[in-house]
Amino acid sequence: MSGGGTGGHIFPAVAIARELERVFPGCEILFIGANNRMEMEKIPQEGYRIVGLNVAGLKRSISPANLKVAWQFLGSWWKARKILKDFKPDCVIGTGGYASLAVLYAASGMGFKTLIWEGNGYAGLTNKILAKRVNTICTGFPGMEQFFPPSKTIYTGNPVREEMLHLPDRTTALSFFGLNAEQPVIFITGGSLGARTLNMAVQKAMDKIATENIQWIWQTGKNFTPAEPLPTHVKAMPFLREMNMGYAAADVVISRAGALSIAEIAVAGKPSILVPSPNVTEDHQTQNALKLTANHAALMVRDTEAMDRLIPTAIDLAGDAAKRQAIQQALKPLAKPNASTEIVLQIKKLTEK
Repeated sequence: MSGGGTGGHIFPAVAIARELERVFPGCEILFIGANNRMEMEKIPQEGYRIVGLNVAGLKRSISPANLKVAWQFLGSWWKARKILKDFKPDCVIGTGGYASLAVLYAASGMGFKTLIWEGNGYAGLTNKILAKRVNTICTGFPGMEQFFPPSKTIYTGNPVREEMLHLPDRTTALSFFGLNAEQPVIFITGGSLGARTLNMAVQKAMDKIATENIQWIWQTGKNFTPAEPLPTHVKAMPFLREMNMGYAAADVVISRAGALSIAEIAVAGKPSILVPSPNVTEDHQTQNALKLTANHAALMVRDTEAMDRLIPTAIDLAGDAAKRQAIQQALKPLAKPNASTEIVLQIKKLTEK
């Protein structure tokens, strides 16, 4: 398996690996990542072996640095061939990221069975390049045939962490945060590093938040410290390991529009306000959010509008039970709790051929 660079590539890969071990007891899994990227730390923490390649991403503009990138790719491709020759995999799986291109490019040329997963609503450059070479393409959103050959493209949904499939009951979650059941709860999450726009929008609206009968769970990320004192009904924390508790307690979720976040929101069945990050390649988070808003399964606030619109929109949604219920109903067809199982089924089909 190869994928990394961000949690959106790593955690789905781990979910697929866990399902592979369930379906194929005793199977051997080797991860290949990029040196000095987060997968080299996260994958061993999950109990898997990983080998690193010296590879970097292509610059989107004309740059002399791309000569170095091309040279690194050739070296990584050659090293990947040696690793694959020694390991002799039954299937090679790519979940995106720098290393994935070198590994899957090598594997497809060597005749190994290959599968890639594209989690976003707009295909990444790595998977666009690999699309014609690999055997199977699994997608996190429907309608991705515009990027990939339809004959090999299968809509499976996006794998989510195991704990998201078994949320605690709301009473347990509210007790975990010290909240009460009489007032609605808004859960704000910008990931482990936080999202500056979300944090600044909350901070700016704190006077209004203080007067509303709404409770807030605010994951700020480690790079932001809220101004003190906070109202007692605002529970702020730099990092929330128990994300399942946050979703279980929430009536409304405010989040960036990464593929993994959207998959978790859909599985949890929570009305959400998505604020796509403008700092991602090809604005793919906006494409992710539009997949939901086109089906009335979420609300979207542009990053440039968030400072003024985000918190009032969230407060209005928290107070409108009928609108929340309508969003939840629209969200149901997009939830794919068995995405990992469906992807492993495709892997099983490949290995049986």
